[in-house]
Amino acid sequence: MTTSLTRTAPPERDPLTRNRAAVANRRRAGTAQIAIYVLLTVMALAWLFPLVWAVYNSFRDYDYVLLNGYLSVGGFTFDNYIDSWQIGGIPHYFLNSMIITIPSVLLILFFGSMAAFILARFSWKFNIFMLAVFIAGNLLPQQTLLTPLFRLYNAIPVPYWMSSSGSLYDSYWGLIIVHVAFQTGFCVFVLSNYMKTVPYELLEAATVDGAGLFRQYWQVVMPLCRPALAALATLMVTWIYNDFFWALALMVSGDKLPVTTALQNLQGSFFTDTNLLAAGSVLVALPTVLVFIALQRHFVSGLTMGANK
Repeated sequence: MTTSLTRTAPPERDPLTRNRAAVANRRRAGTAQIAIYVLLTVMALAWLFPLVWAVYNSFRDYDYVLLNGYLSVGGFTFDNYIDSWQIGGIPHYFLNSMIITIPSVLLILFFGSMAAFILARFSWKFNIFMLAVFIAGNLLPQQTLLTPLFRLYNAIPVPYWMSSSGSLYDSYWGLIIVHVAFQTGFCVFVLSNYMKTVPYELLEAATVDGAGLFRQYWQVVMPLCRPALAALATLMVTWIYNDFFWALALMVSGDKLPVTTALQNLQGSFFTDTNLLAAGSVLVALPTVLVFIALQRHFVSGLTMGANK
């Protein structure tokens, strides 16, 4: 005995009911979108307020603020920037930061791109392990290596033309090595994912034309990685330029310190002109802002394409 099962079609909804449901869905979506915009606006204002407040007070006279309060309007002057530039010795310390930052960024991008090219070009069994090693280097807290690095730097002799102390301690070379060691892992992670998006046919064509590995890396892959390199350069310049920990730990000579330590010269033992300090902070932060503005069109596209593969 067989029984035939017939599927009953669901009843069709009235067009008026469908329209009402669609309107309700659009209203819910509109309400959620408005809530997201409000939340993001509040977060953006909260994020920008300290910066705007510092810039605003950097143009105000400290005596006027003491007399009328910080919520008053007036007392605008440009003397804070002139005094912070001269008293803080910002030009000298800025040159020190450039001596540390520029070679560090170039070496990080060079070594990181070479390692990333090998990991992306060849499918070896230990590729994932090597990539994990590079990433693990970024997860290690840098402060835990302070004591062994301090002893190591004092124990490694270098010529006096490289360091007046005769060792890596209290030298630009020591800071450059630290930054290259700690930041290369992140560079390898981003660039290896980005280079995997490069069509393999391009490398095969270069191989057929007689191009070796280094030529494939330098003339084929690297020009295609300009957005990712620009994004990484922006991040590296910001991180290394703003570094204060390693410079203070591995340097003792005051004339070699980077620009982040110049703000200490604007602070007194018993009194600190906060408006003068705000002006100095704006001057110190200005180079990184200019770098970001110059490379902003590559920043988002570079990081996104490297992470989406």
